[in-house]
Amino acid sequence: MGLPIETLGFGAVEPGRSLSPDDEKGHMVDSPIGRLAHDSKPVGNGGPNLGNYSGIWLSRYEYYSSGRDATFTAVHHVVLLQHDDALTVRSLPGSAVSSMAMDLSVDGNVATGTWTERTAQDGYYRGAKYHGAIQLLVDLTGTRMAGKWIGFGKSFDINSGPWELILQDRSTAKAAIEAYDRPPALP
Repeated sequence: MGLPIETLGFGAVEPGRSLSPDDEKGHMVDSPIGRLAHDSKPVGNGGPNLGNYSGIWLSRYEYYSSGRDATFTAVHHVVLLQHDDALTVRSLPGSAVSSMAMDLSVDGNVATGTWTERTAQDGYYRGAKYHGAIQLLVDLTGTRMAGKWIGFGKSFDINSGPWELILQDRSTAKAAIEAYDRPPALP
């Protein structure tokens, strides 16, 4: 429809909040991810959703690193495949030094499930595996999903933050996958 979601009676997905009542455990990530943005429009062969979310998407989430006392953004190109109400999301190996996966179920405009990330062997987290839960709201065009992740930190705390998927191309053909098997170009 080309209108801000708020004018259609929906609120924007807000960025992450700490789950601890005293805000001393876990970490809040303040981010533009999850907010409506003019630069978050799908590219390539996006277009309205025709009942299937399969395609190549840009995955972007933010997390707080307690060891570095900073917030970071992780981005991957991912292939999303849909079978009935199940969504399988896998990162393309050339799109980032880490690998990421999600297994979601979609019910109307809500996608709920789990995520896993294996960090780079030679990176800061030395090949550590992180995992948790995620819930995303699917916009009315079916070209963007935004929500929050939750997972554990290395200090036995629970962290959360914003996560979004933005459709890049509806094709999952070999040529499309090869075209997106590279690090995403972000503004």
